[in-house]
Amino acid sequence: MCGIVGYLGGRQAAPILLEGLQKLEYRGYDSAGIAVIRGNTIETLKKSGKLAQLRAQMNGYMPESTIGIGHTRWATHGRPNDLNAHPHIDCQGRFAVIHNGIIENYLTLREWLISQGHVFRSETDTEVLPHLIEEFYMGDMVETIQRVIRKVDGSYAMVALALDEPNRLVAARHDSPLVVGLGEGENFLASDIPALLKHTRQTYILEDGEIAVLTRNDVEVCDRSGQRVDKKVFHVKWEAAQAEKGGYDHFMLKEIHEQPRALKDTLSGRIAPDGSRVVLNEINIPQEQLQQINKVVITACGTAFHAGLVGKYVIETLARIPVEADIASELRYRNPLIDKNTLVIVISQSGETADTLAALREARRKGARVIAVTNVVDSSVARDADDVLYTWAGPEIAVASTKAYITQLLSMYLLGLYLAQSRGTLEDKEITQIITDLRKLPDKVASILENGTNIKEFVQKHCNCEHAFFIGRGLDYAVAMEGSLKLKEISYIHAEAYAAGELKHGTLALIVKDVPVVALVTQQALYDKTVSNIKEVKAREATVLAVASRGLEEVAKVADEVLYIPRTHQMLTTILAVVPMQLLAYYMAVSRKCDVDQPRNLAKSVTVE
Repeated sequence: MCGIVGYLGGRQAAPILLEGLQKLEYRGYDSAGIAVIRGNTIETLKKSGKLAQLRAQMNGYMPESTIGIGHTRWATHGRPNDLNAHPHIDCQGRFAVIHNGIIENYLTLREWLISQGHVFRSETDTEVLPHLIEEFYMGDMVETIQRVIRKVDGSYAMVALALDEPNRLVAARHDSPLVVGLGEGENFLASDIPALLKHTRQTYILEDGEIAVLTRNDVEVCDRSGQRVDKKVFHVKWEAAQAEKGGYDHFMLKEIHEQPRALKDTLSGRIAPDGSRVVLNEINIPQEQLQQINKVVITACGTAFHAGLVGKYVIETLARIPVEADIASELRYRNPLIDKNTLVIVISQSGETADTLAALREARRKGARVIAVTNVVDSSVARDADDVLYTWAGPEIAVASTKAYITQLLSMYLLGLYLAQSRGTLEDKEITQIITDLRKLPDKVASILENGTNIKEFVQKHCNCEHAFFIGRGLDYAVAMEGSLKLKEISYIHAEAYAAGELKHGTLALIVKDVPVVALVTQQALYDKTVSNIKEVKAREATVLAVASRGLEEVAKVADEVLYIPRTHQMLTTILAVVPMQLLAYYMAVSRKCDVDQPRNLAKSVTVE
């Protein structure tokens, strides 16, 4: 949540801050603001709404300063308005702070600060930070920030600007991402790498408990006690163009079309040259420990959880180990039955998802081996796990996940095959066949993307609907859940996914004339059962769009329209079936004139509970 930028150097700060915020607006777009030191004052400019509203308010005005901080907000505490926008300042205007995360004890701190004479202007938890700095400041910002973080409970990535120390920025991190960009005669801060790429590829990834002190020519990192930390430079390899639209109308459409490449990159180096085995050099679980695993737990949130549901089916089928798939925000609070013989797989696109990270740490405390599946190198999830399987999807900017999800699916198949090989639960011939079909998936996804005409026609007929249903059985049900989520996320159509066999247990009461029902029919073994469910909704006069595998053409006799996906191994259909679901959601949102990349009330990286 929330985008953070900071700059100090020889150039004008305001344009750099605004440019950085533009790159990070996917992290939050309820309000935006900047603060710079201008003469003997800290000048703040902030406005509710998207960054464009702030630019309009400034009307080309750029305060002259070579040091500043900026923030784009996803509201947690306090409504999205001008007063609650960051940066926040103290009573005297000597300190400005931007913050991502939640200060859990802010009410207690606020009451205490008010008793000390401090006056608050906003409803936010963040505002306690500049007032705490004002209360504790004795001439050194680093010592002050150390005192502040000893007082606060919760999560934070914070950056502070002090009028009395106009030549440095001080930042601290706990449970929320923060990156330092290293330049020549200038240095940067950001909550995510895209904001830095135009200026530098040399970065420090701050870890929990670390404080960074930036001057124009130096960056020092210390821990909470003030002990210096020697940081390793992380060089960003991907190109800045990967975080641009590249001629597409929206980031989401671009990222949908990048999926063949993302699949190829995630497969690269992970298949033996002869195609007979999966090779995961990143996973270093001793063979003895692998044999002792008696349960797998997969945990994640949102779209990543849907990938985990596919993982449950795949691992149980291939490796013959019982698998639980659980939402991370539930798992972390229910004292799960996890021990040293449990393998825990956590999935997170950003690697910073708060609930997933907490579930990971709970699993580690209970002695489990943890594999992280993430898209972001050196993220918190990656650092805290025992083993990491990177998805190599590249930067994903649209809030609605597409290419990250499809590479998470691929990772589930790779892990399932890896466990099956290690435990000897699958014949070599079958492993080779699945791998052969895995390798063909990028081209098959590309072929689906080349033929989207039927989806656009369906959208034209139903873009004004207010309800939609998705049904499927087995693996198709997991994909139906993701299709439903995509539609509701960006088109604001109320959409629900149901296991097709559950229709008669109440859901049919919601099926009325012309309501669209998307039916997934890719599993040969469940074909007859699913067709029966389609007939049930057709009997209630619903309009059915079927997504079916080639070879199951009989479904055209019961559905109103059919989108066919190429044939593949029955277990791999999820990667192909989800693509029409993504396109359906995208074109629905466009037709309804919704903000595709920045849907209301949502943000990309959920770093709060």
